[in-house]
Amino acid sequence: MKVGLYLTTQFTPETNVLNARNEMIEQVRLARKNGFASLWVPHHYLTQPMQMLAPIPVMAYLAREAEGMLMGPNILVMPLLNPAHVAEDAVTLDLLTGGNYVLGMGVGYREAEFNTFHVPLSDRAQRLTESVEIMRRLWTEDRVTYNGKIFKIENLGIGLKPVRPGGPPIWIGGVVDAAVKRAARIGDAWLITNFAHLSALVPQMKLYRETLASVNKSFPTDVPITRECYVGPTRAKALEECKAALEYKYGAYSSWGLDKQSEGAESFNQPFEEFVKDRFIIGDKAFVKEEVQRYNELLGVNHFLMRVQWPGLEHAKVLRTISSLGEIFA
Repeated sequence: MKVGLYLTTQFTPETNVLNARNEMIEQVRLARKNGFASLWVPHHYLTQPMQMLAPIPVMAYLAREAEGMLMGPNILVMPLLNPAHVAEDAVTLDLLTGGNYVLGMGVGYREAEFNTFHVPLSDRAQRLTESVEIMRRLWTEDRVTYNGKIFKIENLGIGLKPVRPGGPPIWIGGVVDAAVKRAARIGDAWLITNFAHLSALVPQMKLYRETLASVNKSFPTDVPITRECYVGPTRAKALEECKAALEYKYGAYSSWGLDKQSEGAESFNQPFEEFVKDRFIIGDKAFVKEEVQRYNELLGVNHFLMRVQWPGLEHAKVLRTISSLGEIFA
């Protein structure tokens, strides 16, 4: 099994982001030293009062520090972007990383973002599907003509070609069943989100496998899952130390409507100790190791993309978790 570092690029209003930049470099260096297989960066627009760095410049900046690690966005809000733009960014990062770029994407959910970009929420699935078709052709064909419902290209191409044959793998995030099936049909992997509860993931993984079989695709060798993770001296102390930062983060998510994506969706407004159960991996090293094994047995996931920091959590505690995960996954 493999572990990846899901980097925090969102900061509280009072954070000195220039100092945080240096802390991110230290985190990536430590993760690489401890055998982490991958590095991931989130994406959103207009996150005030939180400060947030844009993902593509951050990944380009950190590519040398993360040399040899897979790298990608987790996840790019694809419907807000033009596939030609994303395809060129992706092939550039594929080359800069020596073929280690993975394009993580999803349909998004924040109505404010879609309104700002004048993109109807109702078009988001179609835009993502067409984007995947276009990008894969741009990476493999000299010139492309495409006439979709949303996007059109007339005999144009990218001069650059990716290091990895066929272009970067596309991992597609999905929370609801329709998105899980979409990930199986058009993605190279289903990128499980950090807040999905195990009780939902077990039947959805079954649905994912069934959909793969229906389109004659094999179960991927790299099976990723994103989790919030924190390692402390004891489970009780770990929960105590990360509680405020996680509550701040998920309060922001709730205000953005993340827990209101579908009818009957589970609210994030729950007692912390109940909310984290079967959702986050928080505890001492023994507990975290057991949870990783349990997730692997229940879901078949083998690549754990661990976010170990949230706005307001001290840097020293982040480094402790990274070192501990290196020992757990050694």
